[in-house]
Amino acid sequence: MAKPSPWPAIHEQRKALAADLEALSDAQWATPSLCEGWSVRQTLGHMTGTASMTPLAFFPRLIASGFRLSALQAKDIAKQTEGTPANTLARFKEKVDSSSSPPGPADTWLGETLVHAEDIRRPLGIKHEYPLDAVTRVADFYRGSNLVIGGKKRVAGLTLKATDTDWSAGEGPEVSGPAVALMMAVAGRKAALDDLTGPGLDTLKQRF
Repeated sequence: MAKPSPWPAIHEQRKALAADLEALSDAQWATPSLCEGWSVRQTLGHMTGTASMTPLAFFPRLIASGFRLSALQAKDIAKQTEGTPANTLARFKEKVDSSSSPPGPADTWLGETLVHAEDIRRPLGIKHEYPLDAVTRVADFYRGSNLVIGGKKRVAGLTLKATDTDWSAGEGPEVSGPAVALMMAVAGRKAALDDLTGPGLDTLKQRF
């Protein structure tokens, strides 16, 4: 049975994130996100750049960036963070309903949305209830691939078990905790390890 389209959830979660960021001070916008090397504002700019991209435009722009994805992302972030933080947020709001993206499986962009939203919220102390079916869908997607995220290698030989929904995956020593923390750990976010427990946790920590 085919999975439902992830785009409605992507659009919903972008809107929720935009609402959470309305009242940020300039100092808060400069807070380091969980995405290493990027501030909260830069991470949001990256999300806007992704939502502005098309498969047709992606490869010419990658070529122009010397085939370096990091260089392409840096260009997008610079463009999307021009002006004030309010300008950055306004650009993001313009793209919340976009279903455009670089080439790749649609679940990639669901993961991009949920993980980067938490990259932004967690350092700011903003709590959010993510849809657990979307969270476990992303965790499953990431644990099945080593592309970019490296999730498959990170959780190989471990059982992941959510404590807030009926979801588990993998075989081996168990790592348990909230579904969001498991998703973030598979995505390589070390901060999420603080919310996890189980006999497999030490193994998982060693892989960071």
